[in-house]
Amino acid sequence: MKDIQQEEPLVSISIEKVGIKGLLYPVRILRKDNNYQHTIATIQPSVELPATVRGTHMSRFIEIIEKHKQDINGKSVKEILKDITKIFNCQKANLVITFPYFITKISPVSRISSILNTICGYSHNIENNKITSSLIVKVDITTLCPCSKSISKFGAHNQRATVSLEVEEKEFVWFEDLIDLIEQCASSPIYPLLKREDEKFVTEYAYEHPKFVEDLVRDIFIQIQNKYKTKISKVKIEAESDESIHQHKAFAIIEKVL
Repeated sequence: MKDIQQEEPLVSISIEKVGIKGLLYPVRILRKDNNYQHTIATIQPSVELPATVRGTHMSRFIEIIEKHKQDINGKSVKEILKDITKIFNCQKANLVITFPYFITKISPVSRISSILNTICGYSHNIENNKITSSLIVKVDITTLCPCSKSISKFGAHNQRATVSLEVEEKEFVWFEDLIDLIEQCASSPIYPLLKREDEKFVTEYAYEHPKFVEDLVRDIFIQIQNKYKTKISKVKIEAESDESIHQHKAFAIIEKVL
């Protein structure tokens, strides 16, 4: 059969990334307690396409994922990338895998446990056989406005915020440790289940720990720099606040090499 993808394109321009997204696969992820968590991953593989080639054989991505589907994890994705560059005959490829990752939260006073949904994952790049790897963590937290607290006779507005963290690893880092670091820098963590005594504690704790999104990303960066400088080479931190008294959102981003 005629291979349309390998024809020369009408417009000779190289494309940085060509691939598929929205591909769902069951995966198991090793937790810090040495047990596995089973979840559903969203997988996005892509390759660089030269200016001399019209298209990419998208089905080959699925074939490669199927080959490794029994154990997709932080280590096996490196083998997946190597297979991609070999089968697609390319020097550059990218693989992003994200998934719901559930952690147990204990309410601060009643000590009741509940399950918090976070988003975690991996982003791997390969170029000329050199692989760089990043961890992805996205966590919901609470922020309380320092300005509102300062100028108000009583009370202060607070809101749900999301911290998105991507760190380039030099050594292995646990998802749980990064989630905990983010929560410790927030005005308050999020708890799926709170009794009245817990709500009182969380409300008052947030009031005593006001944070702008600017404060939040700076505090997270300092903590990563202090605790993980030998394990992390590059970091991107984004805090986005769904403002409770405004229609807009507020955000701040730090992206630095450690």
